[in-house]
Amino acid sequence: MRWKKTLQLLDIHCEGEVGKVVTSGIYDIPGQTMTEKMDYINKTDDSLRRFVCLEPRGAVNQTVNLMIPPCDPTADAGFIVLQADEAHPMSGANTMCVATALLEAGMIEMQEPQTILRLEAPAGIVTATADCSEGKCERVSLDMIPAFVEALDQQVTTEEFGKIELDLAFGGVFYAVVDVAQLGIHITPDYTNDLVRAGMIVKEAANKAFRVQHPQIPSIDHIAYAIFKEEMEDGSVRTCCTLWPGRVDRSPCGTGSSAILSVLHARGKMQVGDEITTRSIIGSEFRAGLSGETFVEGKKAVLPRISGRCWTYGMSQLALDPDDPFAAGFALQDAWGPQANEIK
Repeated sequence: MRWKKTLQLLDIHCEGEVGKVVTSGIYDIPGQTMTEKMDYINKTDDSLRRFVCLEPRGAVNQTVNLMIPPCDPTADAGFIVLQADEAHPMSGANTMCVATALLEAGMIEMQEPQTILRLEAPAGIVTATADCSEGKCERVSLDMIPAFVEALDQQVTTEEFGKIELDLAFGGVFYAVVDVAQLGIHITPDYTNDLVRAGMIVKEAANKAFRVQHPQIPSIDHIAYAIFKEEMEDGSVRTCCTLWPGRVDRSPCGTGSSAILSVLHARGKMQVGDEITTRSIIGSEFRAGLSGETFVEGKKAVLPRISGRCWTYGMSQLALDPDDPFAAGFALQDAWGPQANEIK
């Protein structure tokens, strides 16, 4: 074998959503801050993201988390979320995967019954509290970065669905939050294709119609996802985050749950101390509560606490032969949908 580079990955899923973690093979990314490192991947050199996320090494239904040294000296570890479209500033499910990887792989010593970690992502530091027993992370609870509403009761007009009402909220990335009932569908597996199609359309329309930018992190300047919600009679909320190029999050979505909590709080439906269950399209669950209120550059914000479970299911090694003509990766419509044509 004449491998040009190799990466070791721990294979993990969080409530059904695959979030692989690179545990060795990458030492650092240029930049003085985590945001600058994310920007370097997105604006200067995206070869690593393409290498791990696109075919023939990657797959449409996974995320890869890149472990790098933290910039904040108080953090235990740093990471960047790599997906098919770009490097993202934050993900709750993937933060849980990272915490699980660090402890179950022995990169950070596990303390029972709880281990507390400070994990630095481009969007900020998240405190992860892992409930541990007999060498296993049984549940990871995240004290998320502040979430806030950007605007309530907005509208976009689409050719396919007419007018769609939505809220704009930040939960680690910006979301278009949509009550699914107005589309005449539900968050169940039978409607997966309808949800994906609507999500791609709503995200594109919302980014054309609205300008968003985090007041403290200028690089977070667009709506990353459309997320559908369905409030249930038992007080739980079904969620369906739609991800480029056209798939649904298998987990209840951590940053999406945070954004939804900020919307429910702004509408007077949740108070500090309240907790609800957010439930994914496959029935997996997060516990989602509000631990406090704060401000982000004058914007009212809430402090979400999200918890869920992760399972390790394997280890893998990615390698690049120097003669491999597909080092930059590719995507085809049969697996990735029509958005595959957008990959250059």
